[in-house]
Amino acid sequence: MAVILVEGITDRIALEAVAAKLGRDLAAEGVEIVPIGGAQAIRRASALYEGERVVGLCDAAEERWFRRVLGDATYVCVEDIEDELIRALGPGGVEKVIVAQGELETFRNFQNQVAWRGRRVDAQLHRWLRAAHRRNKRYPPLLIEALEPQRIPRPLVEVLAAAA
Repeated sequence: MAVILVEGITDRIALEAVAAKLGRDLAAEGVEIVPIGGAQAIRRASALYEGERVVGLCDAAEERWFRRVLGDATYVCVEDIEDELIRALGPGGVEKVIVAQGELETFRNFQNQVAWRGRRVDAQLHRWLRAAHRRNKRYPPLLIEALEPQRIPRPLVEVLAAAA
């Protein structure tokens, strides 16, 4: 059995979508993805899986917590999952997914808010995707589905490979 420790549920949802996109059956492979509720819980969480192969995926800001416990078994998103997916698909590709979900008007309204007007589209997308609890869980699989397999962000592919 192998365990992938991730900071939160969104990370698990994204990794499950990547595995499906790559034709992997994690359950059959004995791979479990465990959201730990934040990087500070890494030591406690990894202790629960002593004797198992444990790897981790985290955001850049939380790398030090994961590396202290998992060392080289840590895989790091440049900023976070949303950033990785926006860069992989490009802002235009993300907007196509938003259009397909019937939420372009919601995104345009967000872009017109005073605090976000005139900012880079990738920054607006990042905030919009993370702003609503429902959205941050729903969109990662949709964005991953829109990606060609070779465009899937490296940290997501590598952490799954390390758990194989």
